[in-house]
Amino acid sequence: MSTHLAPAETVAIPRRPLSARTWAATHRFRPVLVILTALFAVFAVTQDGFVEWSNISNLLTGVAILWVVAVGMTFVLISGGFDLSVGSTMALAGLFLAATLDLGLPAGIAVPLTVLFGGLVGATVNGVLIGQLRLSFFVVTLASMIGITGVVNLWSGTETEFVDSTLIERIGMGDVFGVATAIWIMVATLAAALWIQHRTHLGRDIYAVGGSRTAARLAGIRTGRTLVIVYGISGLAAGLAGVIAVGRIGAASPQVDNVVALNAAAAVLLGGTSLMGGAGGVGGTALGVLFIGVLQNGLSTAGIDAFWQQIVTAVILILAVLGDRAGDRDGAYRRLVQRISTLREKRAAGTAPSADPAAVTVSAQSTDGVRSVPAPDAATAGPALAVGRAVQTAGEPLTPAESLPITVTEEVR
Repeated sequence: MSTHLAPAETVAIPRRPLSARTWAATHRFRPVLVILTALFAVFAVTQDGFVEWSNISNLLTGVAILWVVAVGMTFVLISGGFDLSVGSTMALAGLFLAATLDLGLPAGIAVPLTVLFGGLVGATVNGVLIGQLRLSFFVVTLASMIGITGVVNLWSGTETEFVDSTLIERIGMGDVFGVATAIWIMVATLAAALWIQHRTHLGRDIYAVGGSRTAARLAGIRTGRTLVIVYGISGLAAGLAGVIAVGRIGAASPQVDNVVALNAAAAVLLGGTSLMGGAGGVGGTALGVLFIGVLQNGLSTAGIDAFWQQIVTAVILILAVLGDRAGDRDGAYRRLVQRISTLREKRAAGTAPSADPAAVTVSAQSTDGVRSVPAPDAATAGPALAVGRAVQTAGEPLTPAESLPITVTEEVR
């Protein structure tokens, strides 16, 4: 008896209306969206000046660094990993920026070089070890956090180096057309991340690797290269955040903010990205960052101790993770069964392509184990060939938030 994967077949499934697909795609971050809207409304009613542009601008610029780091962290969590080293990479990027300016390079060249330097550190130090050598992401990023912190202290001599540059200052504290430069950077970062997520093969590969690295590799995806790029993106975000931080204080500080990685992860998880990888997105991350910013700003304006912000965020984060588990276990499984039923109906009606009969089992990996859905013929199972969580049928690919890792086996006797 031999076992092999049944070939995928093409079955046309009518696409849902755009409005329905858009609404379905928001289900992972609807809770934080509702809470954020309610929180904003409460603060707007109870606090004078909360909705004034000056306060909104301060709120947004206050979370600019967290926003940029969290956007990069989103791709890492979707891929099934985590990056503890972003804080130390930020500090290292700040020192690199100061060094390039000391060499006489114009700030217009030093800034993009610094961002690229951060990406190079993330890709080579973390990406190669995790993606190519397949080491544990926790061990690698913990080691790189410690190692890069040591490099920062040796390089700087634990002394702050002041930076005198008009451009750097405008990045951190200036404005363009009356809007803070940091806010423009936030918008540009989100737009670039959304493009990668929705419009590139890399975005689909990241979801596939996060859903199941083994299945993605068997499907022909270069998982090692994908992870190198993912941690490179995280490094790019850390490098850009380092530039903003230098612009804020006018100096490159050797002080490493290791808490920023945890805050970024909290924002990503609040936004609906799965801790197990393979589901989520940067749109939800933006809402998670805004929630943290609005909560912190509102409590500070009301004169409430900032420690309450940490407690409330922690409670909501736990609720968000519990909701994520429940959604993966119940909602995605029901959608999978519905899709298989649709394919069966098309096969019975003669609209699906025929295939040789075989004993086929379609298994969905959920958070509470593996559930099997028996399929009486290969035509039913073929279109559900797994590529991690990026399960695709012709005409309408399942969104990463909707899909589950699927294994299709055909036994030939």
